[in-house]
Amino acid sequence: MIPKELLQDRYWKGLLHIFSQNQKLNQFITSHIDFDELSINATGLIKLSSPWSPSEKFMLNLALHLYNENYTFNLSDMDRLDPINKKIAFKAIQMRFA
Repeated sequence: MIPKELLQDRYWKGLLHIFSQNQKLNQFITSHIDFDELSINATGLIKLSSPWSPSEKFMLNLALHLYNENYTFNLSDMDRLDPINKKIAFKAIQMRFA
């Protein structure tokens, strides 16, 4: 269960939106996000994503970047997304920077 206060935090809400709306990432919410410690196992997720498609990796990298800008990604790779994931990505960006 996602704590309600995190849904109001500008650094968490974009990441949580992507993870909750993206089919691939949704399965890793409970295994790689510790809501008690308020931490993300980003290293584990990045390792896990090595065989994923470029669009799946983009969504992970965008989510991590919205949470912490130390995680970089190439915005131009958004061209690889299907319309559903583009909508998710744009909404998450809006949530982070609105």
